Amino acid sequence: MITSQQMRAARALLGIDQRQLADLAGLSLPTIQRMEASDGQVRGVVGTLVKVISALERAGIELIGENAPSVGIGRGVRLKETLGGAPRRVPSMLFDQAEATGASGDAA
Repeated sequence: MITSQQMRAARALLGIDQRQLADLAGLSLPTIQRMEASDGQVRGVVGTLVKVISALERAGIELIGENAPSVGIGRGVRLKETLGGAPRRVPSMLFDQAEATGASGDAA
């Protein structure tokens, strides 16, 4: 899953606003605003969450889960370092989980 804090931090790292994230994810601006206004974990339709996470990952963001290996502890985001400019494919906590279970547009 993703938290509203992670969404805002990811946008800040990329230097984009909510409208640009909405465009990258193929969602409406009010949807992004609603997601970021939530407290803690973003809840919503799985397909919508997948679109946001996928857009952030394509842009070069690696979302770090609470217990995922990283240098620090807790939740966060980090900008992926790449060779050759293109972001490398990093497994997504939500996206890969949804693919493995065959989940579609169910609520989170």
